[in-house]
Amino acid sequence: MSEWAAKRFWKSADVTEIGAGYGIALDGRAVKTPAKAPLAVPTRALAQAIAGEWNAVAEKIDPRVMPMTRSANAAIDKVAHQHAEVADMIAAYGETDLLCYRATSPQELVLRQSEEWDPLLDWADTALGVRLRTVPGVMPVAQDPAALDVLRARVHAHDNFALTALHDLVALSGSLIIGLAATLDARDTPTLWQISRLDEAWQAELWGADDQAEEMAAVKRAAFLHAKEFFLLLSE
Repeated sequence: MSEWAAKRFWKSADVTEIGAGYGIALDGRAVKTPAKAPLAVPTRALAQAIAGEWNAVAEKIDPRVMPMTRSANAAIDKVAHQHAEVADMIAAYGETDLLCYRATSPQELVLRQSEEWDPLLDWADTALGVRLRTVPGVMPVAQDPAALDVLRARVHAHDNFALTALHDLVALSGSLIIGLAATLDARDTPTLWQISRLDEAWQAELWGADDQAEEMAAVKRAAFLHAKEFFLLLSE
């Protein structure tokens, strides 16, 4: 049995003003989230991107190809109702940040991690006032509680929409530092993604690429780049 999907019924999707924000109307009918809340976003740029997704619908609505709409829905229906919990979950990545756990061998991998990961930890020290400890191997290392408090406060300061983007940047990369670096333009987004995939790239070089793994990595990379684009549209 084929999966049912709503068909396009509108001629045009347009941006409307809703209070201090912006919404999307389909032939004058306001778009709502899956939870039936108004689909209202903070910037016209983001609303225009969402309207573009609705205008691009050919026949059936497919949320999989409407990432801006999906992220806005998540911010409104989910994050807005559990902001503190989501922020705490993101901040917890600082306790076990990817950049802090280093290989012990081979030496080539040890050096590559140092070359690519140390500069980001140095950036966090300078830009965020946080110095995270590194450790060889995978055994947990206790980070400075004061440093974690700084990171936690910075995460909690994001609004619902920015927190939605930060969640994906951090969860996909496995690093709170990389996620914050993306939001603060410490490196370009594709480079930050590559840095987060250093270990996987090493394994592929050593043993050869796995088609299924490469396909999944491409999906995650697209989601990472989208999260940064969504974040950027919040300030335009």
